[in-house]
Amino acid sequence: MGLFKIWKDHVTQFSNRYKEVNNADGTITHEAVEGEVIQEGTPQNAENFNDLEQRVFASGEVAGLALLKVKMAESRIKGLQGEIIETTLTNTKEYPFNNSKKTVALKTPRGNLDYTVNVEADADGAGGVGDIKITDKQLNGFKIEYTGAAKSVSVKCTVQGGYA
Repeated sequence: MGLFKIWKDHVTQFSNRYKEVNNADGTITHEAVEGEVIQEGTPQNAENFNDLEQRVFASGEVAGLALLKVKMAESRIKGLQGEIIETTLTNTKEYPFNNSKKTVALKTPRGNLDYTVNVEADADGAGGVGDIKITDKQLNGFKIEYTGAAKSVSVKCTVQGGYA
C-alpha cells in the first residue's frame, strides 16, 4: 500500500450517451455508447473501496496516537508550570518545641505522589525559620512545618509534577 491512491475520472468521447436495446420480456436496457476512451478511470470496486476503508482506519489510528502524545506533553507542561500556594504557619510553643505543622490542600489533585514542593519562607518577627519539612504527601495535599523559634512564618510553595 503506497502513501495514497490517485483516483482518476473515466473520460470518454461521449458522456451520458446510451443506446436503447429492447429486451424479449418487454423491458428496455440502456447500453453506454462512450466512443473513444480518453482516460481510463479508477475502477469503483471492492478492492479500491476496501483499500480506502483501511487507509481511513489507519489515519484514525495515527490521529489517536498523536492526540495521546499531545496529552502527555500538556501534562508535562502543566507539571513544569507548577501550582503556587501561599500560607502562614504559626507556632504557639516555646523553643525548642514547635507545633507549626499545617495541612495544605492542592487546588488541582495529582495523579501520583511524584511531585515536588519548593518552599520560600520568611519569619514574621523574632526567631528563625529553621528547616522546612514537607510530610504526608497525598494526591490532594501535604503537610508542612518549620523547626525554628519564630512564632509565625510566611511560606510560598511551588508544587510541580505529579500528573499522571
